[in-house]
Amino acid sequence: MSTLYEKIGGEAAVEAAVDVFYRKVLSDDRISHYFDTVDMDTQRAKQKAFLTYAFGGPANYSGKAMRAAHAKMKLSEGDFNAVMENLGGTLKELGVPDELIAEAAAIASSVKNDVLNK
Repeated sequence: MSTLYEKIGGEAAVEAAVDVFYRKVLSDDRISHYFDTVDMDTQRAKQKAFLTYAFGGPANYSGKAMRAAHAKMKLSEGDFNAVMENLGGTLKELGVPDELIAEAAAIASSVKNDVLNK
């Protein structure tokens, strides 16, 4: 059985998705301020490694656990929903089928409590 990583197109697809995703996030007034002091080249690299791992690709992610990485951010349910909306929009823009977008959303939702520190 193929992983989500393989189904969406592997490394090239994750690279494209992260680039489109951060373009959307950085233009989203609801959440862009969280990235005001973030080195976006480093952030993009971490996100590419994380999504590759989360979607079933090679496990090269060596960043912090989700709870630790987001602990100081004090994110709200609305912030999380904005990120999910941008992720879904990104995958749709890249032509990912709805069932795979749903699979990606389920994976992302599985870390919601950690991201929100609940």
